[in-house]
Amino acid sequence: MFDEQVVFWAPEALSTVLPIRLAIGPAASKRYDLDFGKLAGSELRHASDGWHAIVPLGGAMHRLWFKDLPSSGSLIAIDLPLDSNFDIRLQAARRFWRALEHRPLGAPPLALSALTRHRLILGLRAVDGWLEGNSYRKIAQGLFGKPRIPDRGWKTHDLRSRTIRLVRMGLRLSQGGYRDLLRRKNKDDTS
Repeated sequence: MFDEQVVFWAPEALSTVLPIRLAIGPAASKRYDLDFGKLAGSELRHASDGWHAIVPLGGAMHRLWFKDLPSSGSLIAIDLPLDSNFDIRLQAARRFWRALEHRPLGAPPLALSALTRHRLILGLRAVDGWLEGNSYRKIAQGLFGKPRIPDRGWKTHDLRSRTIRLVRMGLRLSQGGYRDLLRRKNKDDTS
């Protein structure tokens, strides 16, 4: 089934995928046993660009990418490019390290608030209704309930404006805007 397939992402597409490489460091540094044969529930796939892994640790799924697969017990490093997604990668790297250390992980870097999730769901439901040819009034009735939609004054009602905004947002999401959910925008971003 489509909802049971494991999806592997490249670090360029999903900012929480951690690029891992063999580290060069002192022999006294702590090494972690990342033998994928021993980690229950882990997924590993070889692709043309390297190795992709999904590792369950500390109650979370950590997504890793390796150009070359390090041997078990190797000293590893995480590459954190100084780009617009640095803060997200840093949070993902910290969560992975905390999982290795058996510490509480904290919130996922790309976690959405309940309000944002609800708004996204409404936007996708609204665009589904619009693509099926329903009027904004019909869409609003489906989203907010018929009793909340007035018989008169619909053209100036706040739910009409909200429904139109939801349809526009749903269209943006369905036309590729969903990718923005993989890269959180900061308030400071000017791009």
